Amino acid sequence: MKANFKWERIVFKIGVMALIIGALDPLEGSIIIMIGSALIALSLHLRKDDYRKFFLFAFLTITFGVFFLFYLSSLGGFGGTSTLSWWWALLIVPYPMGWITSIILLIIRTIRNAKNKNT
Repeated sequence: MKANFKWERIVFKIGVMALIIGALDPLEGSIIIMIGSALIALSLHLRKDDYRKFFLFAFLTITFGVFFLFYLSSLGGFGGTSTLSWWWALLIVPYPMGWITSIILLIIRTIRNAKNKNT
């Protein structure tokens, strides 16, 4: 049982590092951010953590936004001389929203765990 707990913690820490490292270059790091978000959601699901559904939602929004980021890029982008208007950029918005949600949830979860250890 303890081996599983350590494995889940390692996966969680790798996910957090990927979420932060991917943010150094949000365009090329989007895949790293998506994988990190998936690892966090997986580890919290296996632990049956209270925040697992929120992290799953954040992962799904990141995946949706990253998919359209690459799809619109393959079409030549939007705005300017492209045939797509700037409104198509709204399909990318879930990507940064999911990332920000993940970071906020990590902070809230860390504070909650610190309070629980002190009491």
